[in-house]
Amino acid sequence: MSTLQISLAIIGVVLLTLIVVYNAWTARRNAPKKARPPDLERDSELSRQEPAFDAGGGPHSQVPIPHPPDSIHSTFDSVPGPTSHAIDDSDAHNLPAPVRMHERRSGLDPLIDVIAPMQSDQPVSGEAALAAMPTTRRVGSKPFGIEGFNEEMQQWERPLTGQRYRLFQAGVQLANRTGALNEIEYSEFVVKAQAFADSINAAPDFPDMLHEVARARELDQFASEHDAQLAFVLRARRAAWSAGYLQQNAARMGFVAGVLPGRMVLPASTSGLPPLLNLVFDGQAATADDMDQSAIRDLLISLDVAQVNRTEKPFARLREIAVVLCTHMDGVLCDQNGSPLPAMAMEPIATDLELLYDKLDSRDLAAGSSLARRLFS
Repeated sequence: MSTLQISLAIIGVVLLTLIVVYNAWTARRNAPKKARPPDLERDSELSRQEPAFDAGGGPHSQVPIPHPPDSIHSTFDSVPGPTSHAIDDSDAHNLPAPVRMHERRSGLDPLIDVIAPMQSDQPVSGEAALAAMPTTRRVGSKPFGIEGFNEEMQQWERPLTGQRYRLFQAGVQLANRTGALNEIEYSEFVVKAQAFADSINAAPDFPDMLHEVARARELDQFASEHDAQLAFVLRARRAAWSAGYLQQNAARMGFVAGVLPGRMVLPASTSGLPPLLNLVFDGQAATADDMDQSAIRDLLISLDVAQVNRTEKPFARLREIAVVLCTHMDGVLCDQNGSPLPAMAMEPIATDLELLYDKLDSRDLAAGSSLARRLFS
């Protein structure tokens, strides 16, 4: 074999080796990132330092800033508050007033409910009242409820066994995210409430239908104009993420598994309240036999503004979590159209959110309150 042939053979081997190494490196670089073993994860927790937004903007600070009102899908026009129905019955002075805002917010409330008071000639046991309840607690698409007045506790409550009631009130919600209460739903409310009243020998006092339907439309208009649901996309810059890797990083920020596959939630500080934030990714990847082999390129982080109390500072938490996940997972924060968002784009949105909170407060529908959660549901 000549020197030339030997040289060509060596060059061929070197080139082949380089090609194999390059292909292996490319495959490894583009493979979905996997979750760390538990031991390594614990060690990294001890040394991790969380980054913060750079006041001068992120790596995409030259990208045009989206218009904030479009980002939060809400306007802030002033809308006058509703007026509650006055009871004209001659026995009205014997009835306790419908539930007031300052008394409690967990049950029927004239601000967002049509309320029909009723009085029985004889005390009615809680067992009899429960037996007379309609089989469903909805009228059309609106929640329906019946309460009894506990004279000992001086409060309205859902009828309880062992209690006796003389005064009751039936109510149906004026509006929710399906729309305003209409004439057909109001008529169904009257039928259900009257059937209950007949069962306990009580006389109901129904407010004027046209007045209540008009009030429902006005409340629905206000809710539609002040219903903000923020959603941001976190997209992988280069290598995709495995489901296990994504869940591990989200868990570091306090997220826990949701009810549905591919959904994680950041719990509120008070148990039983809606989550502060939702994180959603490919549900099929979350149920794969080997979650380290799944390939996820983006996830969605969302905030339902009206469902979370402003004292929880949910938008600030969203911003913090977004930048940490972007840093740790090598991702970029985008709007729902896929356009990258610079850090400075968040400030106008935060300002508009504070205005929205103030509008809800002025209407006695503070974000995160039980009334707001019912109305914006």
